[in-house]
Amino acid sequence: MKSDTRNTIIRTASDLFYSRGYNLVGINEIIAESGIAKATLYSHFKSKEDLLVAYLDAKDEELLENLKEFTDSKPIGNDRLLAVLEFLMLFFNQEGFNGCWCIRSVAEVPRDNERVRNKISGNKREFWAFLHALVKENKPILEAADQERLTNELYLSYEGALTESHIHNSDWPITSAIGLMQDRFAAFA
Repeated sequence: MKSDTRNTIIRTASDLFYSRGYNLVGINEIIAESGIAKATLYSHFKSKEDLLVAYLDAKDEELLENLKEFTDSKPIGNDRLLAVLEFLMLFFNQEGFNGCWCIRSVAEVPRDNERVRNKISGNKREFWAFLHALVKENKPILEAADQERLTNELYLSYEGALTESHIHNSDWPITSAIGLMQDRFAAFA
C-alpha cells in the first residue's frame, strides 16, 4: 500500500536523521534501510529536503499526540500544566534521546533555506498554540494577557530545558524548569 511505504520511508529517515543528523545520512542509506527501490523513494519524495520536511511534520505530530494524551491523564489545573515538563523528563529518559529534532535540523540547513526554516517555525508555533490552549483550559480565570505570558514562560521553559538537558546530558535543566514553573503556576492561582 502506498501510504504504508511512505510511512516506512518517513519512519526510517526519522530514525536516521534523529540519531545521526540530516547531513550525515544519505538517500542510499535510507533506501537500503527501508528495503525499497530508489524509484519508490522518489515516487514519494522528490528530494531529500522533501523527506526532511515530512520527518519534521511526523515528529511534531507524534509529539503533540503523545503530549496531549499525557497531559489529559493529569488532574485539571496546575498538575496538567506541569505535566508538559514531566513529559519532557520521560522523553529525556528514553533510550536514544538526542535533543530537539527541530534545533538539530535547522542547524544543518543553510541560513537561507526558507522552506525548512519556515516549516520548523510553523511547527514551533503549533506547539506554542497547543500550550496556549492548555493554559487557557487550566487557568480560565486569568486575563488573556496573563494567559499569554504564562504560555510564553511554559514554552520557553520546555524549549530551554530540552536544549540544555541535551547539551549537559543531564536532567537538572528539566528538574529546574519544573520547580520554576511550579512557582509561576502558584503565583497565577
